[in-house]
Amino acid sequence: MKRRTKFVAVLALLLAMTAAGGLIFSYLVRQNGPIMGGGEVTNSGKADIGGPFTLTGPGGKRISDTDFRGKYMLVYFGYTFCPDICPASLQAMSEALDLLDAQADKVQPIFITVDPSRDTPEQMASYVSGLDPRFIGLSGSPQDTAKAAKAYRVYYARVESTDPSDEYYLIDHSAYIYLMGPDGAFIRVFSYGTSPRDMAEDIAKVLNR
Repeated sequence: MKRRTKFVAVLALLLAMTAAGGLIFSYLVRQNGPIMGGGEVTNSGKADIGGPFTLTGPGGKRISDTDFRGKYMLVYFGYTFCPDICPASLQAMSEALDLLDAQADKVQPIFITVDPSRDTPEQMASYVSGLDPRFIGLSGSPQDTAKAAKAYRVYYARVESTDPSDEYYLIDHSAYIYLMGPDGAFIRVFSYGTSPRDMAEDIAKVLNR
């Protein structure tokens, strides 16, 4: 019971810090591009979001952002041990792709971990295969992870436990879904809680331009 009470307290702290991370992200984006209603950020040619990354994918293959040129990328940063926010966000992405039907072939969903010490390439591959086979799960060294997160202005930080032996630590992180163009350029971001239908409709508008 004591362990469960501690976990609930840490989870409450995580949610509060996630909200703070969202405010930090919003401030950073405002320095480079406008924020529209409903959490939408559109690319006015000024938003400095996205950039080169090289991480490890299924089978230990090194994968870079350039490997997805010619396709839209739908990118999410999180971790497989996340209790609620990540599963909900990834499920929303999957359902949005279902709603896009054949147009979903133009979009590559990508899940990048911010917890490389636990999320090995094997763990990521197993996780996404049970979620949606269209997803690619990417992991990397702490340095590779930090570089990718910095490029996408992703905030993340481990929530330290008072128990040094506790392996079930949480990670606070921003929970945005990024839509990137076939050239790798930032198009827009979806905030946490965006419905699959709204996401699909907005992606379709971009695909049908």
